[in-house]
Amino acid sequence: MMKKGITWLAACMLILVLTACGGAKQSAESGSNGSDAGVTASEELVIKASNYEFDQPEYHLKKGVPVNIVYENVNGNHGILVPELNLQLDTRNSSKVITPDKVGEFEMSCSVFCGSGHSSMISKIIVEE
Repeated sequence: MMKKGITWLAACMLILVLTACGGAKQSAESGSNGSDAGVTASEELVIKASNYEFDQPEYHLKKGVPVNIVYENVNGNHGILVPELNLQLDTRNSSKVITPDKVGEFEMSCSVFCGSGHSSMISKIIVEE
């Protein structure tokens, strides 16, 4: 009985690892993830992710300016998470309009476990006055 449980767990872990950063090109679907209701974005920011890195080390936004954040998977399966800006995007919810209301530097990390380089997949969103 114990052997079956371990085998099942190992199989599940293998499937998780293979689907996370499998290297297959994923197409980003347009979608919304609880965007600011009725707000029209005056700017757009595209964030691209490939295996273990974002396309820029930092992204700049202006406080009080609505921006449509668009997430694109270039390689592998990733997502973005910025809790302080209430921002979480992935291939299912690939865009959101936000209006940053505080100035500062906010860490952006990958929200989908993607393998051995997952913990180093970090960038910054800098909100300026």
